[in-house]
Amino acid sequence: MPFRVLVVDDQTISRQLFESFIASSDRYELAASVNTARYADSYCAAGNVDLVLMDVVMNDGSNGLDTAQRIKKSYPEIKIIVVTSMPDSLFLSRARRIGVDSFWYKEAQAVPMLEIMDRTMAGEHVFPDRPPKTQLGMVGSDEFTPRELEVLRLLSEGLTDREIAARLFLSVTTVRFHVNNLLSKTGLCSRTELAVRAVQSGIAVPGMD
Repeated sequence: MPFRVLVVDDQTISRQLFESFIASSDRYELAASVNTARYADSYCAAGNVDLVLMDVVMNDGSNGLDTAQRIKKSYPEIKIIVVTSMPDSLFLSRARRIGVDSFWYKEAQAVPMLEIMDRTMAGEHVFPDRPPKTQLGMVGSDEFTPRELEVLRLLSEGLTDREIAARLFLSVTTVRFHVNNLLSKTGLCSRTELAVRAVQSGIAVPGMD
């Protein structure tokens, strides 16, 4: 009997791509295809889902990682593959922490999706070593330290230096040191430009922690 797959992705092209993968294999059949993570739990509660392909950032504000965490807690037997085009390193680390089964980058996949699905359903956990590299100003995303990425993410949420310091348990002076380093590395002119470009590139996605 084929595995039943729930596709959760707000991008029509991505949903159609995943649906075509499912249709091309006699090992899978489509349970449902939806454009929000808000109601994915309900489909799983109905008992006819074996595998979820879960995007992270949804246009309606729903968070695929939050939903994946709820599904894993309530229905641990359901396998979940997180799929995203965003290189924010927080997504990869959090997916591991909440018990997601596998992780796949849409634009930088080294392994075909059907292979990831097969290996996941066989009990394997398939994760990339790191997010795909993307450019921010003069440097690549792999040239930032973990602490710089934390500061950058909070900066992208519009927090002040004092608010960032409180959130990360740092001094304001230390936060300003990291912000200045980020500006120096990237060659960008202001913290506003830095925050905007970080969000546009997907290196830092605000409000997703």
